[in-house]
Amino acid sequence: MASTEECRTALEQLSRNLAGANGDVRQAAALDRSLSCRLTDLDLTFTGRLRGGEITDLTEHPGPPAAKADIRLTMTGDDLVAMVGGSLKFASAWASGRVKLEAGFRDLLRLRSLL
Repeated sequence: MASTEECRTALEQLSRNLAGANGDVRQAAALDRSLSCRLTDLDLTFTGRLRGGEITDLTEHPGPPAAKADIRLTMTGDDLVAMVGGSLKFASAWASGRVKLEAGFRDLLRLRSLL
């Protein structure tokens, strides 16, 4: 099972990846939205803000998110680390139910290029 620190490192790497992206990916990640990533196996939620193509203000809280974020992800810590590391594709993890993504319809349309 991935540790809390490994998951934080993965989210920080995801932020760096988004910040360095080009084209459609960069445009899709250029939202200004609150973000939560619930890690079910660790009973932990990371929250932050997707702003200007990167994740800012990243904090962790025990249990489920205290407030409903604009973009909500739910998965295990191992799946987060695997996705950011490239050994698990988001689209297949989402299609199989390993990862849950919730957001408003417009945000989902915009984020689809990240899939």
